[in-house]
Amino acid sequence: MSISSLGVGSGLDLEGLVGQLLEAERKPKTDALDSREENVDAEISGIGKLKSKLEDFQETLDNLRSDANLKGREPSINNPSEGVEPFTADASNSALEGNYNIAVTQLASGSRIETADAIDGGFDNSTDTVLSAGTASLTFKIDATSDSFSINLNAGDTLEDLRNAINASNDNFGVTASIIDTGTAVGGAKLVFTSDTPGEGNDLIIVNDNDEPELDRVSTTNFGETINYLVPVNSAQNAKATIDGIDVESKTNKFENVIENVSFEASELSELNADAITFKTSKLSIGFDKESVEETIREFVTNFNALQAEIKLLTNYGESDLEEDGSLAGDSLVRGIQSGINNILFSSVDSSTLGGLFQIGIEYNDNNELEISTSDKIGLGSGDDRLKEALDDNFDQIAALFTDESQGIAVRLYDYVEEYTSSGGLLKSRVDSAKDQREQIFDERLSLELRLAKTEEILRAKYLNLDQTVSRLNSTGSALLATLG
Repeated sequence: MSISSLGVGSGLDLEGLVGQLLEAERKPKTDALDSREENVDAEISGIGKLKSKLEDFQETLDNLRSDANLKGREPSINNPSEGVEPFTADASNSALEGNYNIAVTQLASGSRIETADAIDGGFDNSTDTVLSAGTASLTFKIDATSDSFSINLNAGDTLEDLRNAINASNDNFGVTASIIDTGTAVGGAKLVFTSDTPGEGNDLIIVNDNDEPELDRVSTTNFGETINYLVPVNSAQNAKATIDGIDVESKTNKFENVIENVSFEASELSELNADAITFKTSKLSIGFDKESVEETIREFVTNFNALQAEIKLLTNYGESDLEEDGSLAGDSLVRGIQSGINNILFSSVDSSTLGGLFQIGIEYNDNNELEISTSDKIGLGSGDDRLKEALDDNFDQIAALFTDESQGIAVRLYDYVEEYTSSGGLLKSRVDSAKDQREQIFDERLSLELRLAKTEEILRAKYLNLDQTVSRLNSTGSALLATLG
C-alpha cells in the first residue's frame, strides 16, 4: 500500500508531529539569531547617529581652527548723511584698529569721444551715411593695456553698421558705440564711443588701419598721425580721495592698502560743504569683529551639547524592563570618545595668555553640559562676564586658544574627531565589523535551514516507516475480524 502523506495509512497526526519536532529544533536557534541580528542592526544605526553628530561638531571645529574666523576686523562707516554712501570698506585680519576721515572727490571713469559736428567734417543727420568705398578695418585699443579688437568694414557699410559691429564684437573689451542725432544741420548725427577702462592714461585709441580717408572721421590716429575729427568729451581718469586730509588716487574706484591692510571702494562722490567747494568726510572705523567671534564660540557650545545629548541617548541604560537600553549602552568606544574630547576641552593652552576655555566663560554645568553662565557661581564672574572681558581685552588671544598648531583646542579636537569620522576611521571600521557579523548571521541561518531540511528528511523517513507498519497491521486486523465475523 502506497502512502503519499504521513498519517494517511495509520490515521495518526504524524505530519503535525514532524512539524512540532522541527519547530522545537528551529525556534531557539532562530530566536538567538534574531536577537543577535537586532543587536547588530541597532549597533550600526547607533554608530551612524554618533558619526553624524560628530561630523556636525567637526564642522564647528573647522570654523574655530581658522585664524580668519577668529581674528576678523569689522569696518564701520559713519556718513554725514544717510542718503549718501560714498564708499564701502573691507579690512584684513592684520589691520590695526583706527579711525580715518575719508572723502571721495572724484570717481574713476573711462574715456568718451564723439565724431565732429556735420559742419566740421562729421556726419549729416542720416545714420545710413556710407563710411567706406572699399574694404578696410579699424582697431580699438588702450595703449597702457593689452586690450584691443578690430572691426572689418566692407564697401557700402554705414554709420549704423559700424555701431552694430562694435557692440556685437566678441573681442570687445568694453567699448560701447551709440548714435545721437542732434536734430540740426550743424551738428548732424554723432557717433559716440565710450570705454569702460578707467584710469589716467587709459584713453581709447581708434586706428585707421588702411589709411582710408573716409574713416579718418571715426579714427584718432592714422599711421601714427593724430586725427582731429573726433572730439574728446571725457578723458579716462583716476579715482581721487582724501584720507585725513592726504590726497590719494587709484586707477579704479577701489583703493587697496592706501591704509595698510584696509581697502575701500568708491561708489559716489562725497557731499559738498556749504561752500560748494570742499567735501564732507565720512568716518571709517576699524575695530575687532567681536560679534562674529562670540557667535562662533556660542555655536561651539551648542553643537558640543548636541553631541553630548546624542551620546547620552545612545549609551543610556533602561531604568526598568519596560525601558530599553540605548543601542551603544556600555560601549567602550563611545566612552573613549567622550574621555578623549573632555581631556582636550579643558587642557591648558600655553600659547594663549588666556590659558583655557574657562577664561572665555565656558564651563560645565550640573547637567554635564557646556555653558556660558549668566550668574557668578564661584566668585570669578559669570561666563558672560569672562567672555566679554576676553573679547574686549584679549581679542587676538582667543584665536590662539583655538588655532595654535600644536596646542589649539579646536585644532586638536578636529584632529581627534577625524580619527573616528574619516573614511578609514575607527567608526567606519566598527561598522564594517558589524556588517561582517550580519553576514555571518545570514550564513548561520542558511546553515540552520540546511540542517533542518536534513532532519526533516530523516524524521519523514522514520515516521513513514511507522505509518506503513501501522497501516499493514490495521489491514491484517480488519481481515481477521472479517474472517471471524
